[in-house]
Amino acid sequence: MTRRICLALDLVDDAALIAEYERWHQVGHTPPEVIQSIRDAGIDNMEIYRAGDRLFMIIDAAEDFSAERKAAMDEANPAVVAWEERMQRFQQPIPAATPGKKWHEMDRIFRLTEHQGLGD
Repeated sequence: MTRRICLALDLVDDAALIAEYERWHQVGHTPPEVIQSIRDAGIDNMEIYRAGDRLFMIIDAAEDFSAERKAAMDEANPAVVAWEERMQRFQQPIPAATPGKKWHEMDRIFRLTEHQGLGD
């Protein structure tokens, strides 16, 4: 079974920085070690969407995925540490974020499949 995690983050509201951030996320620009670290953590798919300076990340991961385990793996990976340091100048937490955390996990408030038989 797959677990879905949705996260939000803001970018610094600067068109040039946003364009550079997007370039870093294009195929071939994200370091392969970073891509591999995502897969090694048990993430099957990850997508990032942008609306203005707000980012929305969708993660589909193994049921036993652990954000804490991934964080520990990342701290031990020099390529990921360098990537996170590079991304720091583009990113800022949303107002609702937990202090000290960039990406904020969102709460699901609606799922269509839970409304079976209503409105059919």
